[in-house]
Amino acid sequence: MSDLLRLATAGSVDDGKSTLVGRLLYDTKSVLADQIDAVTRASVDKGLATPDLSLLVDGLRAEREQGITIDVAYRYFATPARSFVLADTPGHVQYTRNTVSGASTAQLVILLVDARKGVIEQTRRHAAVLALLGVPKLVLAVNKIDLVGQDEPTDEARTAAQAAVFTAISAEFNTLTTALGWTAEDVLEIPVSALHGDNVASRSTNTPYYDGPSLIEHLESVPVDADNTGAHSIGLRFPVQYVIRPRTAEYPDYRGYAGQIAAGSVSPGDEVVVLPSGIRTTVARIDTPDGELAVAQPGRSVTLILTDEVDISRGDVIASVADAPEPIDTFDATVCWLGDKPLRAGARLLLKHGTRTTQAIVGTLVERFDEQRLAAEPSPESLALNDIGLISIRVAEPIAADDYRVNRHTGSFLLIDPAGGNTLGAGLVGDVLSAVEVGAGV
Repeated sequence: MSDLLRLATAGSVDDGKSTLVGRLLYDTKSVLADQIDAVTRASVDKGLATPDLSLLVDGLRAEREQGITIDVAYRYFATPARSFVLADTPGHVQYTRNTVSGASTAQLVILLVDARKGVIEQTRRHAAVLALLGVPKLVLAVNKIDLVGQDEPTDEARTAAQAAVFTAISAEFNTLTTALGWTAEDVLEIPVSALHGDNVASRSTNTPYYDGPSLIEHLESVPVDADNTGAHSIGLRFPVQYVIRPRTAEYPDYRGYAGQIAAGSVSPGDEVVVLPSGIRTTVARIDTPDGELAVAQPGRSVTLILTDEVDISRGDVIASVADAPEPIDTFDATVCWLGDKPLRAGARLLLKHGTRTTQAIVGTLVERFDEQRLAAEPSPESLALNDIGLISIRVAEPIAADDYRVNRHTGSFLLIDPAGGNTLGAGLVGDVLSAVEVGAGV
């Protein structure tokens, strides 16, 4: 089991994401006493009887004033069993693009629903986006379960009403996630009250109809892909970020290639190929600031020394010979459009893949994905903000990309405004939509 879990939250506005994240931080003792005191004072000023834990995470002034999360905020907490990096993402449809950003590297996503509302349009939208991104594990937190059945005359009747609601929401969500490609082992539903802490750090006696783990217990024990690259194991992928040539008396002939390993591993003596040129060579040494390594794993930043003098520059990819990707200059890709102006065929953009940035032209808009019906609309005229679609792209320089379903890191890219430098689209190499369209009509 990996000792680090990357997770994210998602859900609609007012489902209680910020309160849940604040509860996680509070229950794992990851906030300082003066922060708790400040939140308590602010809560009293608002006329609340208990601390508003959402104030621990809604840090922007606009967020506090509006009572909604706007930006993606990264939180860090730990338990004796595991450390966590959590991306707290917005729930408003206007900020779906921020959800894409926050969930793009997540190994698990906590998707919240309000127990009184159940699975709604934004729930389906988020689930579809998470499926496209290839998020391997899901938790459905059925929040505010304590507010269900408050009109019932007895505690037994209230508990029965909550159990019925939780069962119905879980069944509907399971139908949705099955259609989107997850298995029963990948998804867990938990009834929670983020406000009161029910089933967050420990199992609650207020939900006798639920016999599973608490949220933190599940987060501590869920098995995940340690290098977070996806379901498939592939060989070395090393995008070159910088060529190091000290040109000093101490290192007169030093030539190293610095970067971060995106997939696979590498050891001295491994035969590799440089892409897109296709030149083969061998790794002579792996340098780091702490000395040489016998092996380097995904996520490690290193400098590779090769046995041959090879023409390599920033943007090239050093890959294992056995399964090196074929460099491509024309390909289909699934894109989540993040720009305010619609995307149309013929658009000229910049495409950033790994450490390479090249000019790109959008060819055909093949289809637009309807995340509510899980179906495709063929040949759309444009893709608007937050739309997801399949497009064709031609790039000026070939890129060494894998299909996104093979590897999340080497199969993703960004589309950038060449004039202003703004990110306009998040792209996945290949027709990722086909994997979820089988659920049409769900």
